[in-house]
Amino acid sequence: MATAGVQEVRAPPLTSTSDPPPLFDGTTRLYISYVCPYAQRAWITRNYKGLQDKIELVPIDLLNRPAWYKEKVYPENKVPSLEHNGKVLGESLDLIKYIDDNFEGPSLVPSDPAKKKVGEQLISHVDTFTKDLYSSLKGDPIQQASPAFDYLENALGKFDDRPFFLGQFSWVDIAYIPFVERFQLVFSDVFKNDITEGRPKLAAWIEEVNKIGAYTQTRADPKEIVDIFKKRFLAQQ
Repeated sequence: MATAGVQEVRAPPLTSTSDPPPLFDGTTRLYISYVCPYAQRAWITRNYKGLQDKIELVPIDLLNRPAWYKEKVYPENKVPSLEHNGKVLGESLDLIKYIDDNFEGPSLVPSDPAKKKVGEQLISHVDTFTKDLYSSLKGDPIQQASPAFDYLENALGKFDDRPFFLGQFSWVDIAYIPFVERFQLVFSDVFKNDITEGRPKLAAWIEEVNKIGAYTQTRADPKEIVDIFKKRFLAQQ
Protein backbone atom coordinates (compact mmCIF):
# COMPACT_ATOMS: atom_id res chain seq x y z
CA MET A 1 0.00 0.00 0.00
CA ALA A 2 3.01 2.21 -0.61
CA THR A 3 1.22 4.70 -2.83
CA ALA A 4 -2.08 4.75 -0.96
CA GLY A 5 -1.38 8.13 0.62
CA VAL A 6 -0.40 9.85 -2.62
CA GLN A 7 -3.00 12.28 -3.94
CA GLU A 8 -3.41 11.67 -7.64
CA VAL A 9 -3.94 14.51 -10.07
CA ARG A 10 -7.39 14.02 -11.59
CA ALA A 11 -7.23 13.99 -15.37
CA PRO A 12 -10.10 15.66 -17.24
CA PRO A 13 -12.91 13.19 -18.06
CA LEU A 14 -12.95 11.85 -21.61
CA THR A 15 -15.83 13.14 -23.74
CA SER A 16 -17.42 12.44 -27.12
CA THR A 17 -14.55 14.26 -28.82
CA SER A 18 -11.79 12.39 -26.95
CA ASP A 19 -9.69 9.74 -28.62
CA PRO A 20 -9.62 6.32 -26.95
CA PRO A 21 -6.54 5.15 -25.06
CA PRO A 22 -4.52 2.42 -26.81
CA LEU A 23 -7.04 -0.29 -25.98
CA PHE A 24 -5.99 -3.84 -25.14
CA ASP A 25 -2.29 -3.03 -25.21
CA GLY A 26 -1.63 -4.88 -21.95
CA THR A 27 -2.38 -1.91 -19.72
CA THR A 28 -4.92 -2.50 -16.97
CA ARG A 29 -7.48 0.32 -16.99
CA LEU A 30 -10.32 1.18 -14.63
CA TYR A 31 -13.01 3.26 -16.35
CA ILE A 32 -14.90 5.45 -13.91
CA SER A 33 -16.85 8.65 -13.49
CA TYR A 34 -15.67 10.97 -10.74
CA VAL A 35 -19.24 11.42 -9.48
CA CYS A 36 -20.58 7.86 -9.82
CA PRO A 37 -20.95 6.00 -6.48
CA TYR A 38 -20.72 2.60 -8.19
CA ALA A 39 -17.47 3.50 -9.91
CA GLN A 40 -16.22 4.90 -6.60
CA ARG A 41 -16.35 1.40 -5.11
CA ALA A 42 -13.81 0.04 -7.60
CA TRP A 43 -11.72 3.20 -7.33
CA ILE A 44 -11.48 2.90 -3.53
CA THR A 45 -10.52 -0.78 -3.89
CA ARG A 46 -7.73 0.06 -6.33
CA ASN A 47 -6.39 2.77 -4.04
CA TYR A 48 -6.60 0.76 -0.83
CA LYS A 49 -4.60 -2.07 -2.33
CA GLY A 50 -1.97 0.41 -3.51
CA LEU A 51 -2.50 -0.27 -7.21
CA GLN A 52 -2.24 3.29 -8.52
CA ASP A 53 0.79 2.28 -10.60
CA LYS A 54 -0.76 -1.00 -11.74
CA ILE A 55 -4.29 0.08 -12.70
CA GLU A 56 -4.64 3.21 -14.82
CA LEU A 57 -7.65 5.40 -14.05
CA VAL A 58 -9.69 6.48 -17.10
CA PRO A 59 -12.44 8.99 -16.22
CA ILE A 60 -15.47 9.20 -18.51
CA ASP A 61 -17.94 12.08 -18.82
CA LEU A 62 -21.25 10.24 -18.46
CA LEU A 63 -23.25 13.19 -19.83
CA ASN A 64 -21.10 13.35 -22.96
CA ARG A 65 -19.55 9.92 -23.17
CA PRO A 66 -17.40 8.86 -26.10
CA ALA A 67 -19.02 6.48 -28.60
CA TRP A 68 -15.94 4.26 -28.63
CA TYR A 69 -16.50 3.36 -24.98
CA LYS A 70 -19.67 1.41 -25.81
CA GLU A 71 -18.45 0.19 -29.20
CA LYS A 72 -14.96 -0.95 -28.27
CA VAL A 73 -14.69 -1.21 -24.49
CA TYR A 74 -17.90 -2.02 -22.62
CA PRO A 75 -21.17 -2.63 -24.51
CA GLU A 76 -23.15 -1.96 -21.31
CA ASN A 77 -21.91 1.65 -21.69
CA LYS A 78 -21.76 2.29 -17.94
CA VAL A 79 -19.09 2.56 -15.29
CA PRO A 80 -17.16 1.10 -13.66
CA SER A 81 -15.47 -1.34 -15.98
CA LEU A 82 -12.04 -2.91 -15.80
CA GLU A 83 -9.86 -3.70 -18.81
CA HIS A 84 -7.55 -6.52 -17.72
CA ASN A 85 -5.78 -9.35 -19.51
CA GLY A 86 -7.54 -8.73 -22.80
CA LYS A 87 -11.06 -8.65 -21.40
CA VAL A 88 -13.41 -6.10 -19.86
CA LEU A 89 -15.37 -6.77 -16.68
CA GLY A 90 -18.10 -4.72 -15.03
CA GLU A 91 -20.49 -4.47 -12.06
CA SER A 92 -19.07 -2.65 -9.06
CA LEU A 93 -19.50 -5.35 -6.40
CA ASP A 94 -17.95 -7.93 -8.72
CA LEU A 95 -15.03 -5.62 -9.43
CA ILE A 96 -14.28 -5.10 -5.73
CA LYS A 97 -13.92 -8.87 -5.42
CA TYR A 98 -12.06 -9.29 -8.70
CA ILE A 99 -9.47 -6.64 -7.90
CA ASP A 100 -9.07 -8.04 -4.39
CA ASP A 101 -8.57 -11.59 -5.69
CA ASN A 102 -6.34 -10.84 -8.68
CA PHE A 103 -3.97 -8.12 -7.48
CA GLU A 104 -1.47 -7.65 -4.68
CA GLY A 105 -2.21 -5.61 -1.58
CA PRO A 106 -4.09 -6.05 1.70
CA SER A 107 -7.05 -8.41 1.53
CA LEU A 108 -10.51 -6.86 1.73
CA VAL A 109 -12.27 -10.05 2.86
CA PRO A 110 -11.56 -11.27 6.43
CA SER A 111 -10.30 -14.82 6.91
CA ASP A 112 -12.49 -15.31 9.99
CA PRO A 113 -15.43 -17.51 8.86
CA ALA A 114 -17.95 -15.71 11.09
CA LYS A 115 -16.96 -12.32 9.74
CA LYS A 116 -16.90 -13.61 6.19
CA LYS A 117 -20.47 -14.90 6.59
CA VAL A 118 -21.73 -11.63 8.04
CA GLY A 119 -19.90 -9.77 5.26
CA GLU A 120 -21.71 -11.78 2.61
CA GLN A 121 -25.05 -11.05 4.28
CA LEU A 122 -24.31 -7.32 4.35
CA ILE A 123 -23.22 -7.34 0.72
CA SER A 124 -26.41 -9.17 -0.28
CA HIS A 125 -28.42 -6.36 1.37
CA VAL A 126 -26.60 -3.38 -0.14
CA ASP A 127 -28.78 -3.11 -3.27
CA THR A 128 -31.90 -3.06 -1.09
CA PHE A 129 -30.26 -0.39 1.07
CA THR A 130 -29.49 1.89 -1.86
CA LYS A 131 -32.91 1.33 -3.43
CA ASP A 132 -34.60 2.28 -0.15
CA LEU A 133 -32.54 5.48 0.10
CA TYR A 134 -33.31 6.64 -3.42
CA SER A 135 -37.00 5.71 -3.02
CA SER A 136 -37.19 7.82 0.13
CA LEU A 137 -36.56 10.94 -1.93
CA LYS A 138 -39.98 10.50 -3.56
CA GLY A 139 -41.84 10.72 -0.25
CA ASP A 140 -40.93 11.77 3.28
CA PRO A 141 -37.15 11.25 3.05
CA ILE A 142 -36.26 11.53 6.75
CA GLN A 143 -38.95 9.11 7.88
CA GLN A 144 -38.63 6.67 4.97
CA ALA A 145 -34.82 6.48 4.99
CA SER A 146 -34.63 6.02 8.76
CA PRO A 147 -34.90 2.20 8.69
CA ALA A 148 -32.03 2.00 6.18
CA PHE A 149 -29.73 4.01 8.43
CA ASP A 150 -30.93 2.03 11.48
CA TYR A 151 -29.94 -1.13 9.60
CA LEU A 152 -26.37 0.19 9.35
CA GLU A 153 -26.33 1.17 13.02
CA ASN A 154 -27.33 -2.37 14.00
CA ALA A 155 -24.92 -3.98 11.53
CA LEU A 156 -22.04 -1.96 12.92
CA GLY A 157 -22.65 -3.51 16.33
CA LYS A 158 -22.18 -7.15 15.31
CA PHE A 159 -18.51 -7.33 16.34
CA ASP A 160 -16.70 -5.80 19.29
CA ASP A 161 -13.65 -4.72 17.29
CA ARG A 162 -15.39 -1.76 15.69
CA PRO A 163 -15.67 0.77 14.09
CA PHE A 164 -15.84 -1.05 10.74
CA PHE A 165 -18.51 -3.58 9.84
CA LEU A 166 -16.18 -6.56 10.09
CA GLY A 167 -13.62 -5.12 12.51
CA GLN A 168 -11.13 -4.30 9.77
CA PHE A 169 -11.75 -2.11 6.72
CA SER A 170 -13.27 -4.45 4.14
CA TRP A 171 -15.27 -4.77 0.97
CA VAL A 172 -18.44 -4.17 3.02
CA ASP A 173 -17.30 -0.68 4.00
CA ILE A 174 -16.39 0.00 0.37
CA ALA A 175 -19.80 -1.18 -0.83
CA TYR A 176 -21.75 1.14 1.48
CA ILE A 177 -19.67 4.30 1.94
CA PRO A 178 -20.23 5.98 -1.47
CA PHE A 179 -23.98 6.03 -0.86
CA VAL A 180 -23.75 7.03 2.79
CA GLU A 181 -21.42 9.85 1.71
CA ARG A 182 -23.97 11.18 -0.76
CA PHE A 183 -27.05 10.85 1.40
CA GLN A 184 -25.33 12.38 4.40
CA LEU A 185 -24.55 15.43 2.27
CA VAL A 186 -28.00 15.67 0.73
CA PHE A 187 -29.91 15.11 3.97
CA SER A 188 -27.82 17.75 5.70
CA ASP A 189 -28.00 20.34 2.90
CA VAL A 190 -31.54 19.85 1.62
CA PHE A 191 -33.46 18.48 4.61
CA LYS A 192 -31.34 19.89 7.46
CA ASN A 193 -31.12 16.40 8.91
CA ASP A 194 -28.12 14.70 10.50
CA ILE A 195 -28.24 10.99 9.64
CA THR A 196 -25.85 10.19 12.52
CA GLU A 197 -28.08 11.70 15.21
CA GLY A 198 -29.00 8.91 17.62
CA ARG A 199 -26.70 6.56 15.70
CA PRO A 200 -23.31 6.69 17.44
CA LYS A 201 -21.89 3.64 15.68
CA LEU A 202 -22.72 5.12 12.28
CA ALA A 203 -21.10 8.41 13.33
CA ALA A 204 -17.94 6.62 14.50
CA TRP A 205 -17.81 4.57 11.29
CA ILE A 206 -18.08 7.63 9.03
CA GLU A 207 -15.39 9.36 11.10
CA GLU A 208 -12.99 6.43 10.74
CA VAL A 209 -13.63 5.89 7.03
CA ASN A 210 -12.83 9.56 6.51
CA LYS A 211 -9.34 8.91 7.91
CA ILE A 212 -8.59 6.45 5.09
CA GLY A 213 -6.79 8.20 2.25
CA ALA A 214 -7.75 5.52 -0.25
CA TYR A 215 -11.36 6.65 0.25
CA THR A 216 -10.97 10.40 0.77
CA GLN A 217 -9.00 10.64 -2.50
CA THR A 218 -12.15 9.47 -4.31
CA ARG A 219 -14.63 11.86 -2.75
CA ALA A 220 -16.49 14.12 -5.13
CA ASP A 221 -17.02 17.82 -4.56
CA PRO A 222 -19.90 18.07 -2.02
CA LYS A 223 -21.59 20.93 -3.85
CA GLU A 224 -21.47 18.98 -7.12
CA ILE A 225 -23.07 15.96 -5.45
CA VAL A 226 -25.87 18.01 -3.91
CA ASP A 227 -26.49 19.77 -7.23
CA ILE A 228 -26.71 16.42 -9.04
CA PHE A 229 -29.29 15.17 -6.54
CA LYS A 230 -31.33 18.35 -6.78
CA LYS A 231 -31.48 18.13 -10.56
CA ARG A 232 -31.95 14.38 -10.88
CA PHE A 233 -33.99 13.33 -7.85
CA LEU A 234 -35.35 16.43 -6.14
CA ALA A 235 -36.71 18.51 -9.00
CA GLN A 236 -40.08 18.75 -7.29
CA GLN A 237 -38.72 19.72 -3.89
